Amino acid sequence: MDLTYEPVDLVTALARARSHERPGPDTPAGPAVRAWPAPPCALPQAGPGQLDLDRLLRLSLAASNGSGRLRPAPSAGARHPVDAELIVGTGCSLPPGRYGYDPLRHRVHRLGREPDGTQPGATVELSVTPQRTVSHYGHRAWPLMLLDIGHVTAALWLAARVPGIAEPVPSLDGRAEHPLAALHFALPQERGRVSQPQPASPPMDVPAPRELLGRRSAPPPLTGTPSRDVLRAVLATAVQASAGELAWCAAVGEPQPELVESAPDGTLRRLAAGEARPTLAVWAGGQAWLAEAGAVLLAYGCPSDAGPPLIRRAYLRAGFAVHLAQMAAIRHGLAARPVGSWQQADLGAALGGPAGRDWIVHGLALGTTHPDEEKTS
Repeated sequence: MDLTYEPVDLVTALARARSHERPGPDTPAGPAVRAWPAPPCALPQAGPGQLDLDRLLRLSLAASNGSGRLRPAPSAGARHPVDAELIVGTGCSLPPGRYGYDPLRHRVHRLGREPDGTQPGATVELSVTPQRTVSHYGHRAWPLMLLDIGHVTAALWLAARVPGIAEPVPSLDGRAEHPLAALHFALPQERGRVSQPQPASPPMDVPAPRELLGRRSAPPPLTGTPSRDVLRAVLATAVQASAGELAWCAAVGEPQPELVESAPDGTLRRLAAGEARPTLAVWAGGQAWLAEAGAVLLAYGCPSDAGPPLIRRAYLRAGFAVHLAQMAAIRHGLAARPVGSWQQADLGAALGGPAGRDWIVHGLALGTTHPDEEKTS
């Protein structure tokens, strides 16, 4: 099987994805999981002091049993194009080597020995099989796949915060074409010995395993405006998780439709007055339900003249931040759903600024009323 990476003209791909051009008819998506060479192997239980890869992957990437969901992380159109390879060093529940991961069967396939200089612990490298998303979204696929990788990175980051697994430092710098993102999970004892730059962690408590296994994107409609305090907390999570790569605001509905953003003192301040949600519904591929959403968080930036590293970095960080914001919203009792496909969504120009500077990159729709509650009320 050919596992080579085929480069893409990301600048052109993003420009087309932002245009009015519509995708063609669906094409075959191919297998749901990459057909890794070599036989499958079960992940063994971790011994004392070992990095528990079985638990890490069960809480982040493994398919949800009985739910029909391929992965627990959100994915545009439920296409799930993200593939994970493990570079395993010493001190792990797997012997050192390079492995491909099968999330449907929760198995690994040994691909070869570990590279020279592999550190203790394990690194998860993330790439994509484009056809799984291209089959439905056509030329709009590449920004969606980058967002998907950001969501998967956040799922791994959250799983590592469960007690017993060392918190990783995600690599979302956008410089590499393959892999597109990576996370190194150091052994707990090693993290105490080596000084590593630590990103500011978003304001989120340590998650319980049941939270990670039970997270869901709520189906529309998502109605009811969140309180200002809850909206402020969810927005703060997104802002901190994006590490300065993007600007953030939220379009809110009743009782006073407006765009708000985080102020330096932690409060919310008005960015613009008026109703933005119907326009957002048009920009988001005509998803009419957005016009009635209680609030819509928006990540924006990534100008038209951005090069591939900035494009990758912005979209990876947006997916990472929206995933953490979604978890924060769920913890506050909100219904939440990521919104990834945006066309002609030049928010900066709409607010009177220069054209082509501040495009919507990702969104998160919020509501206080869950659809299931509406059916039974």
